[in-house]
Amino acid sequence: MIAVARLALAAVLLAGPALAEAPLELEGPVSPQPWQRYGDWNKARWDNYNTLAKRDVTPPKGSEIELKEVKGDAATGQKLAFDRSRGGGCLACHVMGPKTLEVPGNVGPDLSEIGTAGRTDQWFYNYVFDPRVYNPQSMMPPWGKHGFYKDDEIRDIVAFLKTLKTPAKFTNPIDDPEKRAKPVEDRDALDPFVNPAAERIDVGASLFKKPGPNGQACIACHADPKAAFKRWAVEMPKWEPRLKKVLGAEEFIARHAKATTGADVPMETRDNIDLSIYLHNLANGQAIKVDLSSPDAQAAYERGVALSRTKVGQFNFACTDCHELGANKWIRGQWLGDPKGQYDHFPLWRTSRNENWDIRKRFQWCNVQVRANELPPDAVEYGELELYLRKANEGLTLSAPNIRH
Repeated sequence: MIAVARLALAAVLLAGPALAEAPLELEGPVSPQPWQRYGDWNKARWDNYNTLAKRDVTPPKGSEIELKEVKGDAATGQKLAFDRSRGGGCLACHVMGPKTLEVPGNVGPDLSEIGTAGRTDQWFYNYVFDPRVYNPQSMMPPWGKHGFYKDDEIRDIVAFLKTLKTPAKFTNPIDDPEKRAKPVEDRDALDPFVNPAAERIDVGASLFKKPGPNGQACIACHADPKAAFKRWAVEMPKWEPRLKKVLGAEEFIARHAKATTGADVPMETRDNIDLSIYLHNLANGQAIKVDLSSPDAQAAYERGVALSRTKVGQFNFACTDCHELGANKWIRGQWLGDPKGQYDHFPLWRTSRNENWDIRKRFQWCNVQVRANELPPDAVEYGELELYLRKANEGLTLSAPNIRH
């Protein structure tokens, strides 16, 4: 009788699918439990700093430290500033004079002549120690306050900064962030010889037809998936009132499969991502459109906007630091794009990791890269952040699965 009821409901969904009517497993999480970070990712934890779920942990800025004169070793300071093992080093964001190493970034201002700017030693020291004393929303990490550099190391860096009085000269245009060519993704994303994610489209199609533990398969309810899912993926995520949260495509797959076929396909498992790749591919070429018509959806979107501006991790970065304030600039050799254009190509093959990723894994990766503890993929906060990002990409056409570095 349960199977019959589900089939009857599925027939209604085919006639006019609505997320609120779809059978869902409503109890418990649909991510591996207890959540553990991926085995080959950084194992460190940063419990003393904000996450998207705990946003009042990071120690507040202190008062400006009063200093009359800062003495240090400029040569040692240059080594520290150029050392990539210390959180990426100063060259990740700044050009720093004639001795600047290859491929610096330009998210921050060119510091090549900062030594002639008339800044006091006290200003230099405090700006490196914790720039928030001058600018509470500074994009620059609190290098001293958050433990990247010790007092004597900051003094050495200040000594180096005071020597910078000559513009940088680049013989190779690749090394000049102002002249470096913006990267263009022109690979054929649907060629499986180019994009391994494209190989998973057929795998996802097979999973769609595979009976679950109760003998039912997705195809039994959705006999014409090309028609049924023509726009489904571009209208996700959506507010789900039964769960009182934003539901993304991958979480929907996990909860819907459990409720209908009995299949267990938790988020971030291969089967879940393969199904997501297949269903997204069915909506290729369709324009992204997000439904914020309900008060709950609008409120969730506004929380997502706030989350995008939330400083997290030891680096004290927000999404908008890189993708609004720092957008269309370089952090070392990585181009930082606007929010629009960041979500019209997921799921994708991540070439730097040789893995297929959905958008939630990308959120997790960003968190770990700024030294913030990541959340489980089905976290409420990730759903709201996804809704914000999808809205920012509204009007773009879906092109999935794609490929990115």
